[in-house]
Amino acid sequence: MASQTRYLLGEDEIPTSWYNIAADLPVPPAPVLHPGTGQPIGPADLAPLFPMAIIQQEVSSDRFIPIPEPVLDIYRLWRPTPLHRAHRLERALDLPAGVRIFYKYEGVSPGGSHKPNTAIPQAYYAKQEGVARIATETGAGQWGSAMALAGSFFDLEVKVYMVKISFVQKPYRRALMETWGATCVPSPSPDTNAGRAILERDPESTGSLGIAISEAVEDATTRDDTKYALGSVLNHVLLHQTVIGQEAVRQMEMADAWPDVVIGCVGGGSNFAGLSFPFIREKLGGRPVRVVAAEPAACPTLTRGTYAYDFGDTAMLTPLVKMHTLGHGFVPAGIHAGGLRYHGAAPLVSLLLDQGLIDAVAVLQRPTFEAATLFARSEGILPAPEAAHAIRVTIDEALAAKQAGEPRTILFGLSGHGNFDLSAYDSYISGSLRDYEHPQSEIEAALADLPDVSRETSLG
Repeated sequence: MASQTRYLLGEDEIPTSWYNIAADLPVPPAPVLHPGTGQPIGPADLAPLFPMAIIQQEVSSDRFIPIPEPVLDIYRLWRPTPLHRAHRLERALDLPAGVRIFYKYEGVSPGGSHKPNTAIPQAYYAKQEGVARIATETGAGQWGSAMALAGSFFDLEVKVYMVKISFVQKPYRRALMETWGATCVPSPSPDTNAGRAILERDPESTGSLGIAISEAVEDATTRDDTKYALGSVLNHVLLHQTVIGQEAVRQMEMADAWPDVVIGCVGGGSNFAGLSFPFIREKLGGRPVRVVAAEPAACPTLTRGTYAYDFGDTAMLTPLVKMHTLGHGFVPAGIHAGGLRYHGAAPLVSLLLDQGLIDAVAVLQRPTFEAATLFARSEGILPAPEAAHAIRVTIDEALAAKQAGEPRTILFGLSGHGNFDLSAYDSYISGSLRDYEHPQSEIEAALADLPDVSRETSLG
């Protein structure tokens, strides 16, 4: 069926387990370290932050972890998500028949992105443990929206610290969170010690995910009724997102196709991991596929960061994880792809890059929106600015294959729609959007404050 556009699975084909890539890695992940002692942390150290079921998933080495039925019941509202063949984009690029583009579309979720895939189980496990309240952060607002949605399903109070530049740029994200019952404040805020300290030093701070994480972690650890929820980076978050890739493997087989290249955007790494990890499992089993992470040149964590232990937040409240990082004090420029402005990348994604199992590419903001606009005008879906980075790299891959006269099948992750991000498109269309590459001197200054972890060499 060469003309087929969408490849759909039935509700009975939703994956019933999450896939844990840690079981198949060629080397074990580096341990998470206590910020005070530098020693590997245990479950008790994470208990103030997360429900115990989440902690167990974070450290699990089981290949598959069953999805609870109440979570599956909510997943059925939008999963499985469709796989699309991008026929119209292919024609717009004048691609030969052997160059094919597919995309897995997560914008059909109630929150409009992939984020509910992990927000729902995190809320479920918190409710199971008797938690009444969740504190979290959000960059562009996709995660905050998803957590607000999950809170409404499980009757949890949700407090969202939203990076201030995104809070200003995307007011309807706040409105969406509040519609689902959450409270959303701009970060840095006067509500926490971490936020007040930042505002005292810089009253005009535009914020960062590192700052917002500090506020949410402080909130959660100072209240007995509250746990913290994270939308990216940590193992359990990436685990929950693998429903995307598991479905995509089946759907590519339905299309009688196998990707030569799988492409996803990377901020913290959850969308990228969710799509790519099941394909990397196939790669580790001998099935060829190249996997590419697309990130913004303004926050080039994978392409210009250092692989080292670092804090996940600015105030140094979190445990130390080994990841590609720009330094916990790094404050990115206020680019519109707010979900890709985190100083670090997921430890599992970072390890895959270090092992040569994935590649990373950084792209500028204007060419990214040029690709997003072409996609919107051909495929009809307005992409989230984050996902637009994957579209840019996908188009570059397709044009390179065309020029080389080589067949190539490309799969990318469309992590969500951009219907709440019209200010970004308005800036691009009006000509006010500017490219920005972060100065090396500022990256080096942030990296100079990396923690001194003497155990790092022996721990890998």
